[in-house]
Amino acid sequence: MDINETLSQYSDWCYGIAVGAYFVAMLFYLYEQAFGYRRRAVAKDRELVAVGSGGADEVAGSVDEPSDEPGDEPVLERNGRAERIGKLAVALTVFGVALHVAALALRGLATHRAPWGNMYEFGAILCLMAVVTWLVVLRKYAVRHLGVWVLLPVVVLMFLGGVLLYTTAAPVQPALQSYWLVIHVFTIASGSGILLVPGVVSILYLLKVRRPRLLSGLAARLPAADVLDQVAYRATVFAFPIYTAGVIFGAIWAEQSWGRFWGWDPKETVAFVAWVVYAAYLHSRATAGWRGGRAATINIVGFAVMIFNLFFINLVTAGLHSYAGV
Repeated sequence: MDINETLSQYSDWCYGIAVGAYFVAMLFYLYEQAFGYRRRAVAKDRELVAVGSGGADEVAGSVDEPSDEPGDEPVLERNGRAERIGKLAVALTVFGVALHVAALALRGLATHRAPWGNMYEFGAILCLMAVVTWLVVLRKYAVRHLGVWVLLPVVVLMFLGGVLLYTTAAPVQPALQSYWLVIHVFTIASGSGILLVPGVVSILYLLKVRRPRLLSGLAARLPAADVLDQVAYRATVFAFPIYTAGVIFGAIWAEQSWGRFWGWDPKETVAFVAWVVYAAYLHSRATAGWRGGRAATINIVGFAVMIFNLFFINLVTAGLHSYAGV
């Protein structure tokens, strides 16, 4: 089947511009992270409390308040200019998503197949789902300035994908010409992309609650610990069934292609290990009531195993999944 080179070129352009948009948005998020709050005079706060105003308490209890306990940190107030730049960062993120979607759609039209048949395309759909998840989180939680930490791995992965893993648009190998390519790969990439967000948020949670001396300034500007914990938990709860479905669909496809549901292939095995870790995270939250640092640590381990499986296993080890190419 002929490849439409023009659409393929347009796809590459949209991909590159999307990476640029995410990078600029990341810088804007960084500005809001660094300058989103200004110190407020302590005397003024005491005066507000003395007259019975709830303004200081509201600042201390808001989801953007950078301390778990109001007395631990200097009282801060919003910086209007930084807040406007943060809103511009969100607009740039949405613009990047639109270009990202266009890049994948044009790639699919150029190759006449689902645009996730190799590592370059798989990484693109994974990063897209991560950014879309982040935009959804922003609608519910006032954690906009954390966008720099979510977009940082996305920009790095997309840059490496475009430079090191780029593959010229072409049909997939015969073994991959199946409707299970659409179902299994899209599902596993979507679940993995969504899980990127709680993985990053769990790392920030540990920085927040442990407050290493060298990172005390960063910890002070993070949202309240319970907000970070809630974002990580709810995103994982949403992503886990999708990731589970991806693993199950992969087993069904394996049975159709290789005559067995499970063969201890490296990618299958590590994917199952990641699933077990995330299951342990949700189980510990639901039954043992594990919250805070222990739960965040389990979530980070699951995130690390998933990233290891998606990239190291595909690029370094040899297995039945290696024929997909890079």
